[in-house]
Amino acid sequence: MSVQLIFKLMTDCSLLAYSAARQAALIRRKEVSSRELVAAHLERIAAVDARLNAAVEVLEERALEQADAADAALARGEAVGPLHGVPFSVKDSIEVAGTVCSAGTLGRKNAAPSAKDAALVARLRGAGAIPIARTNLPDLLFAFESDNLIFGRTNNPYGLDRTSGGSSGGEAALIAACGSPLGFGSDAAGSVRLPAAFCGITAIKPTSGRLPRTGHFPPAGGWIEALWQIGPMARRVEDLIAVMPLLAPPDGRDATAVGMPTLDPGAVSLRDLRVAFYTDNGFAPARPEVARVVREAARRLEPEVDCVVESRPACMADAYDLEMKLIGPDGGDSLREYAAALGSGRLHPLLTGWLDKLEVYRTDLAGFARYWAQWDAYRAEMRAFLRRYEVILAPAYTQAALPHGASILDQNFRGFSHTMAFNVAGWPASVVRCGESADGLPIAVQVAAAPWREDRVLAVALALEQMLGGWKPAAGM
Repeated sequence: MSVQLIFKLMTDCSLLAYSAARQAALIRRKEVSSRELVAAHLERIAAVDARLNAAVEVLEERALEQADAADAALARGEAVGPLHGVPFSVKDSIEVAGTVCSAGTLGRKNAAPSAKDAALVARLRGAGAIPIARTNLPDLLFAFESDNLIFGRTNNPYGLDRTSGGSSGGEAALIAACGSPLGFGSDAAGSVRLPAAFCGITAIKPTSGRLPRTGHFPPAGGWIEALWQIGPMARRVEDLIAVMPLLAPPDGRDATAVGMPTLDPGAVSLRDLRVAFYTDNGFAPARPEVARVVREAARRLEPEVDCVVESRPACMADAYDLEMKLIGPDGGDSLREYAAALGSGRLHPLLTGWLDKLEVYRTDLAGFARYWAQWDAYRAEMRAFLRRYEVILAPAYTQAALPHGASILDQNFRGFSHTMAFNVAGWPASVVRCGESADGLPIAVQVAAAPWREDRVLAVALALEQMLGGWKPAAGM
């Protein structure tokens, strides 16, 4: 490796800003070693994390050991995986063997280290990637800001007074700041897409049932099971495209993982797509600067597709209430009891604020049956919309990243209905940065499509990224 490249690795974010796929290609060509790349990421984390507080554990020693092993395998001429020697990060609700998975809650602060990798962590390892850090999140994952009573709050790289979002906010902040090229979050109401949008990176919530969730804490199960998925997060859409086929096969343990074929985004004909867009879901209209970005994305996409029409399913106005009904038909009692059983005697105020909002949705068995019927009707109306359109463009949120502590305010909390809409539908949805606010904060557009059509989602997200720039480094970070 040249002296110039070494200098770049150690002094700035230029090579670290490459996609994971491009970093892997450099390693295969022996233009950079895995040890050099991992060491550079470790230095980057050390340089930025005092300001971000994104990483709750840095796996320095074992990551360097695994990087040395990766370099030795390459030197021996062994066959290597598509992400050989590239680091990745993991939200602190997803198990990495030999580390504590706290889920940000006091009752798990001193939990025993995980015996195994989560299924998706094991798959990235199988592709040659190396876990480098575990990242911050809210208490038991229930907040749209990443702040908890163990590790404190994570800041946004584009404005330290702003939240990085939740629940996968540590992951989004670390990736945006080039401390990791890609990683995992999980999403029950927007918890992958919202932080990615706030931090200007890209991410996808796959179709309900697409990826195995073995090794996630809390585990899959219960009546909210169909609302959430684990999803990959990265700076570039090409990395989402690269990892989805690696992650999708069932693992034989999570019975909800369906095993549907993964289709190639490269085979999608944009010209055949009918696209609907909206800036107002009938419940929480986007602010003007967000609406402007969504409209510009639709305008730029229009020459490439069959048509672009301003339209939305009418049922989207009900998405917020339906999500809250499905999460809290018991008024949040089960979540409080779960936290108590873990030994979490204190809960973070953002979690209690969410639980308090569920009280109005408390009902009896007959009421829960009505909620379920409303859910069926919602999903049916969403499916009917697909007779006219293949893809939807929408806001990821009503505004750019919020100030710390502001997510729980009612007027802001309503805005999370834009991501909730596709959790309730079970559809795949991605976000990609397409613009910025007047004060330089990222603004993303959300792209959604029919169940199992992640290929269409990612093809459109890639097109928008190429047209409008996607991720940009944060000034001064």
